[in-house]
Amino acid sequence: MTSPASRRQACLALAAFTPIFIAGCQGISRARPTFDAKSEFWSGRLALQVDGSDTQSFSATFELRGRAEAGELALFSPLGSTLALLQWSPGNATLRNGDEQRSFGSLDALAAQVTGTAIPIAALFDWLAGTPTPVPGWQPDLRQHGEGRISARRTDPLPTATLRVVFER
Repeated sequence: MTSPASRRQACLALAAFTPIFIAGCQGISRARPTFDAKSEFWSGRLALQVDGSDTQSFSATFELRGRAEAGELALFSPLGSTLALLQWSPGNATLRNGDEQRSFGSLDALAAQVTGTAIPIAALFDWLAGTPTPVPGWQPDLRQHGEGRISARRTDPLPTATLRVVFER
């Protein structure tokens, strides 16, 4: 059985190290923008195939939150490690991957950097909600929306590209 004096010393030691432990944990978490009541959240898998003489494919697990005007898209590898974190707000788009952070003039430029081609992330919010918002050059296919699947095909500009999304809300 421990004495009251040794219990008191243990409590004081724990109290002394708690702020250090909390400060260390705060450095690990990623900064999250705050979203309003109109914000949405989806997660799932996405795959992008860009056709051409050198067909390119990109696939990842994702978490999408916010809305077209301000949001965050986190992309994860099949093993769960973070590939990239895209964050945007009016006039600002940022890519974080690892310790690197880069800023872009628009969400479209940021998305093109990450995936290798332009994809309409702003319209993706509507497509995930079941609204076939038109985007020049893209044809969304929402026939399987009720089963948590959407796709879109880009025919202009070339090369053609196909985006497939399996999602949960």
